[in-house]
Amino acid sequence: MATVQVTGSGIGLLPSFEGLSRSSVKFSTSSAVIASSKRSFRGLVVKAATVVAPKYTTLKPLGDRVLVKIKTAEQKTTGGILLPSTAQTKPQGGEVVAIGEGKTVGKAQVDVSVKTGAQVIYSKYAGTEVDFNGVSHLILKEDDIVGILETEDVKDLKPLSDRVLIKVEEAEKETAGGLLLTEASKEKPSIGTVIAVGPGPLDEEGKRKPLSVAPGNSVLYSKYAGNDFKGADGSDYIALRVADVMAVLA
Repeated sequence: MATVQVTGSGIGLLPSFEGLSRSSVKFSTSSAVIASSKRSFRGLVVKAATVVAPKYTTLKPLGDRVLVKIKTAEQKTTGGILLPSTAQTKPQGGEVVAIGEGKTVGKAQVDVSVKTGAQVIYSKYAGTEVDFNGVSHLILKEDDIVGILETEDVKDLKPLSDRVLIKVEEAEKETAGGLLLTEASKEKPSIGTVIAVGPGPLDEEGKRKPLSVAPGNSVLYSKYAGNDFKGADGSDYIALRVADVMAVLA
């Protein structure tokens, strides 16, 4: 038997796991022990979702939370090549199946702005994953929803709250001296054209404040902000908060 000792300073490995009939993981200080009957760790799957027992038949979000049925991960490339589970892109979208009653802002009661049945895109690391009725769902705050997809194409995304959708300017293909750049050496653009804007954030009275940018504006935005998407025409898009837009170009 081989043992993996996990401590606060790191992980120590004894000889290779290949060919072993059993293995165990011991945690110092805590008494958690994980055992596997597999020959190796290649088939080990850790499921992080909270599983709701079958005896519960409904799940009602509270406040401004929303329950979204997660879209299935792509299992093939556009060329039809099967992807291993490790290479499949984690979905960032799904269908709204239940909403909360909204929240109170100041003296105003503000309803959740998305409706059941809407197809939405949400922030990459938002919410809590829940396995409900054998289907993967995500329960998250309304503010974590980037926008509503009105068609299959991201260019038609309707941003929510203080978010804006930007079509990214193409990266330079050659240097000022005329040298062609490889894909790896191209500088990631941080300039683009605003395609759509959200209705604005809520003020202290529960009213929407208009955003400082408008569709058609050329803008400079923070390089590592927002969520990146690829449009049906191959163009790059990014959805980010208006606070991450640094300047309007003219």
